[in-house]
Amino acid sequence: MDIIIGIADMKVSNNTQSNLITYSLGSCIGIVAYDPVVKAGGILHYMLPESKINGEKAQKNPFMFADTGIPRLFKQTYEYGAKKKRMKIVVTGGAKILDQKNFFNIGKRNHMALRKIFFKNNVLINYESVGGSVNRTVKLNMQTGAVLIKISGQGEVVV
Repeated sequence: MDIIIGIADMKVSNNTQSNLITYSLGSCIGIVAYDPVVKAGGILHYMLPESKINGEKAQKNPFMFADTGIPRLFKQTYEYGAKKKRMKIVVTGGAKILDQKNFFNIGKRNHMALRKIFFKNNVLINYESVGGSVNRTVKLNMQTGAVLIKISGQGEVVV
């Protein structure tokens, strides 16, 4: 059973019969966090780096922003018994889509926000597929912890 994570959305599970999947990561970032010991994990699909640009939207949907979504991803996985030091972390997205002149640099800013938050909280990334000008789809197998990254026009990678 596939559990779909939309844009500005997050899902966490410990159901080993399911897969978590998010589609069309362009400038958005997808973070996969998975603890193989308790077989619990989640995916966050956030759109923007900082909630301060729109506090009202951040209140309604904290998963839209890196600074409000990332802490919730970790906290909810901890509720299933996950531990930060055991977690496999995969980061995807942050592409340059519909911004060929680099005016907004949303993808790059999203990635920089994540790196800053991870650095402050001592979170290590196991695998990254970021940047470029391609869309990505990410799927987490809850039984095995395998992460499938489908890169538009480039095929698939399993980590």
